[in-house]
Formats: sequence, C-alpha cells, structure tokens
Amino acid sequence: MRVGVAESSLLLSTGQKRRGGANVVYRALADFAVVVHLAFVVFAVGGALLVLRWRRVIWLHLPAMVWAALIEYAGWICPLTPLENRLRTLGGEYGYSGGFIDHYLLPVLYPRGLTRGAQVVLGSLVVAINLAIYGWLIWRRRWARAD
Repeated sequence: MRVGVAESSLLLSTGQKRRGGANVVYRALADFAVVVHLAFVVFAVGGALLVLRWRRVIWLHLPAMVWAALIEYAGWICPLTPLENRLRTLGGEYGYSGGFIDHYLLPVLYPRGLTRGAQVVLGSLVVAINLAIYGWLIWRRRWARAD
C-alpha cells in the first residue's frame, strides 16, 4: 500500500503504526466500542426520558442505570474499556492522539483527573436524575388516575 505525503503525516500525527490494512478494521471496531460506550452512558443517565414515551424501555433502562451507578460507586472499569484498548492495540495504535472520536468523545468518557470522589458524585447523579424522572412519571400516572 502506497501512502502519500498527506496520509503519511496524518498517520504519524495520530500516533498510529503503519502495519497493514487489517488494522483499519480493529481501529474502526475500537471507535465503534467508544460510540457504544458513550451511547450506554447517555442511556443510563437519561433513559428514563424514553420511558415516558415507550414504557417497556424501563426493562432495559433500570438494569443499565443500576450497572452504571454500580461501576461508579465500586470504582470498577466498564468492560467496554479494556475491549476498546485491546482493539486499539490490535489496530496498531499507540494511544489516543488524533482522530474525531479520540479527540471529542474519549474526554467525555475518561476525563482527566477523575477521582474516586468524582466517581461517587457521577454515580449519585445517575441515580438522582433517574429517580427524579421516575418519581415524576409515577406522580403523573397517579394524578391521571385521580381525574
């Protein structure tokens, strides 16, 4: 595979090794893992809003919310994180320098200076936001029955 000057400088600036086309698949899968990870976080935090429209989503959302809060409270690492890192290694990448997903999405999932106290606050926010939405949903349902 012949790499032009523009592509060569892009590859070098993103910290990627030049080892072959198969690596592109692993890098794409790693990027997909980050997107799935972010989608899960968004769903865990705000999925109760979907329950307002589609009630059956509650059976997917409650376990997701509990898992997300548990990960934060216990200080565990989500299984998607080592999966993504393994795929990046298989893709021949050195790290997270460069790329849209690396630059814009990873700092949301892995902020610098994330402390144990911040994790507890994040877990509490997941629970508090969803309790508020579910509380409002229950209140609204009872109010509708009273009419």
